[in-house]
Amino acid sequence: MKKEPPLAAPGHMGVDYESRVDFDRLRKYRIGRAKEALNSSECGAFLLFDFYNIRYTTQTWIGGALGDKMTRYALLTRDGGEPMLWDFGSAVRHHKLYSPWLKPENNRPGMLGMRGAVAPSAGLMESAIKEIKSLLVEAGVADLPVGVDIVEPAFLFEMQRQGLKVVDAQQYMLDARVIKSVDEIMLLNQAAAMVDGVYQNIVDVLKPGIRENEIVALANKRLYEMGSDQVEAINAISGDRCNPHPHNFTDRIIRPGDQAFFDIIHSFNGYRTCYYRTFAVGSATASQHDAYTKAREWMDAAIDTVRVGVGTDQIAKVWPKAEDFGFTDELAAFGLQFGHGLGLGLHERPIISRLNSLENPIEIKAGMVFALETYCPASDGVSAARIEEEVVVTEGGVHILTKFPAQQLFIANEY
Repeated sequence: MKKEPPLAAPGHMGVDYESRVDFDRLRKYRIGRAKEALNSSECGAFLLFDFYNIRYTTQTWIGGALGDKMTRYALLTRDGGEPMLWDFGSAVRHHKLYSPWLKPENNRPGMLGMRGAVAPSAGLMESAIKEIKSLLVEAGVADLPVGVDIVEPAFLFEMQRQGLKVVDAQQYMLDARVIKSVDEIMLLNQAAAMVDGVYQNIVDVLKPGIRENEIVALANKRLYEMGSDQVEAINAISGDRCNPHPHNFTDRIIRPGDQAFFDIIHSFNGYRTCYYRTFAVGSATASQHDAYTKAREWMDAAIDTVRVGVGTDQIAKVWPKAEDFGFTDELAAFGLQFGHGLGLGLHERPIISRLNSLENPIEIKAGMVFALETYCPASDGVSAARIEEEVVVTEGGVHILTKFPAQQLFIANEY
């Protein structure tokens, strides 16, 4: 059997002496997958507002500030159509200069109202849909449904008023994005390598007297220094905040003997991490060790189950039922024993949990990249352990991207 090469995280810079991320190949792969998804659907076109779908099809990005404003959109028509992008103000001119894979005429200014700040009665949506409809007619697909991923109600109603049949494109796009190319995996691995380093920075300062928000500030600073293009969130949870898990951070002062866990969510060239680690501060109790041991056992059982051809139900079954760790049902416990795809988005396919996977499993395939998360409350009633590993599925097995030590409870700055 041919040995698989190691997964590379070679650095940020392109060089002449190593094969690293090939961005032209990455762009061709992504638009090819999107076109295949469109041509296999009932749709004549995809009209995309989801920031990650826009990046996947047009290979453009203008920063997170406009990510939730619903004013950027892209159109892809079937059977050879090239992506068209409506973007924010001067970004259009920038794309024409620096994004040559998009035809210059396919870069257009767009403005729909900034999530209702400009009322629909101003007519921006009406005129935009007239323009889109004319392009659909020109492409010969105006009589076919238009697939839309996410949409403002007013825009949807206007599309319907102008006679367009709207269907769901998000399912097709998520299916397109689920199998990662060699370049996507390399970017995901590089993003994880950056977090490896941040965790070393965290354990160096994780001592009594430091606040959760100071850890968050440190992590943000180091990630941006290392080349992150977006720090989406840093969860910092310590002491009596560990149980129940609040999914945020505060200004709490960390104290001797605390259990503390962190989740670092950022992206490098668009590709994300979701990467929990748990530490004890100075020392650890038997209760804290026991909770960590259980969380690790559940994690290892899940990883051991992952392989090509396995259903996500088989992975979910190795995790405890919600009632076994103090919750009334799986909905109340959702996100604690959990798996989710990683890519341009934080929560892609497959989503793995006892809530949805037992009755609606997805087959694991080579090229999937996802995070697995476990959580175990401690018997002391306040502490808890949280572990997360990012895995790449190949025909030859599973590779772990998250390298910071997590087999045993890590005691930072032990007394």
